[in-house]
Amino acid sequence: MAGAGREHVPFHGSPRPTIGIEWEIALVDKVSRDLSNTAAAVFDSLGDLHAHDGTPQVTKELLRNTVELVTGVHETVGDAVEDLHGTMTAVRRAADPLGVDLFCAGTHPFAQWSAQQLTRSEHYDELIERTQWWGRQMMIWGVHVHVGVSHRDKVFPILNALLIHYPHLLSLSASSPMWAGSDTGYASNRTLMFQQLPTAGLPFQFENWRGFEHFVHDQFKTGVFEQLGGMHWDIRPAPKWGTIEVRVCDGVSTRAELAAMAALIHCLIVDLDRRLEEGETLPSLPPWHVQENKWRAARYGLDAIVIVDDKSNERLVTDDVTDLLNRLEPTAKRLGCADELAFVAEIPERGASYQRQRKVAAAAQGDLVAVVDALVKELEQ
Repeated sequence: MAGAGREHVPFHGSPRPTIGIEWEIALVDKVSRDLSNTAAAVFDSLGDLHAHDGTPQVTKELLRNTVELVTGVHETVGDAVEDLHGTMTAVRRAADPLGVDLFCAGTHPFAQWSAQQLTRSEHYDELIERTQWWGRQMMIWGVHVHVGVSHRDKVFPILNALLIHYPHLLSLSASSPMWAGSDTGYASNRTLMFQQLPTAGLPFQFENWRGFEHFVHDQFKTGVFEQLGGMHWDIRPAPKWGTIEVRVCDGVSTRAELAAMAALIHCLIVDLDRRLEEGETLPSLPPWHVQENKWRAARYGLDAIVIVDDKSNERLVTDDVTDLLNRLEPTAKRLGCADELAFVAEIPERGASYQRQRKVAAAAQGDLVAVVDALVKELEQ
């Protein structure tokens, strides 16, 4: 303890704004297109895959229908995505003889939660014991992006400012309109499912690291979680790695969109870091606006009208994205991801994943197997 009511949480700052990506991938049966609880067999076939720094490149998740692809630490988005591509190839090679294809979206359009098997571990067992029915519903997939930050005192000013762009990240990546055979009417049903867990959802907007340490002390003392990994916020500090981890995005089904979203996150955090270094007080939104923006993006996707400042001004999210991309262009050039960032502008033109899925379902007269077929094909390409 570093004082009454405060847990000392060391932040191992990253000297450079490095990037790492975690990509949750579901396993689906080649014939039925339902989820396949074959992760253990895939891992047996894969063997031991590790990056140069010793990081496991494929890890287990809560459900046995899921594998998570993990990069090492990289300087550029392009290198991180290339890393994932190599791992994806190895996983596909292991899954293919098992009659299994790879799939990624925020949710599966028709699978039933009750048919999914759990990965046994002390952490997951405790999660399900505590959360019960809601924990069993977590049939969801996302993308997590880590960006290196040099000092703990920067973390919450950057995190709080980043929340202004939460709806931009969610609306562009939204890919979970369907759940258990029904169209939910939402662009991202995953987002609202995930926040039902008691430690998930929006982060608290602490003024500084000391406030965060008080929070961690309270959580540990009351048994809410016993390790920082039990804090499942949509954006959170990752003190062990010296990063801010952005977990807003739904599962992404194309390599180009994955690179685009990673580039947008990388550029946002690095730009905010630069502004902080130059002495600027970073902007933030009141928590009630952040919460409303999250809901609007989950419900309306790219048609969301979002609140853009603390004066309650509103704007169509795609219009705000256009200006944001122009502002971040110099940062993208410095980070070597100008092409990846530019692709963000193509997502609304091509249609976000939730829009593409609805289009396929309509053309197939409601046959949701066709939606899975389309998503599997996107991931293969």
